[in-house]
Amino acid sequence: MHYLQSVVSVLSILAFIATPTAAIPEGLEIEYLTPEVTCTRKTVKGDKIDVHYAGTLQDGGKEFDSSYSRGTPLSFQVGSGRVIKGWDEGLLDMCIGEKRRLTIPPSLGYGAQSVGPIPANSVLVFETELVGIKGVKKDEL
Repeated sequence: MHYLQSVVSVLSILAFIATPTAAIPEGLEIEYLTPEVTCTRKTVKGDKIDVHYAGTLQDGGKEFDSSYSRGTPLSFQVGSGRVIKGWDEGLLDMCIGEKRRLTIPPSLGYGAQSVGPIPANSVLVFETELVGIKGVKKDEL
């Protein structure tokens, strides 16, 4: 009996350790494109951030938008709902200079509606780069 209690205790501890503190929404895929970056200040909800990006459709890879081609990153408050939910969630906990590829399902993108060149129910792929966090200098990290 003592052995069984020990096994249950160990499994409980392992389950606690394996549970992420910030759950990634179902279907959102985050691929880290830069080597692990160590910084003391990562993006949190409410930060005003500057992000360079290129957006493509997963089906066919056609680019539909790019801040790189305009030469100006997009500025917005992360977590405020001003961008698609896949961005609000996928750009959290980033360091300045970090690059990620976000694969966003329709439920976290534009859903069943078409938006410009993006067909309804599209899976979106974004190559993103965090350029800045308002009020935070890269050398302060």
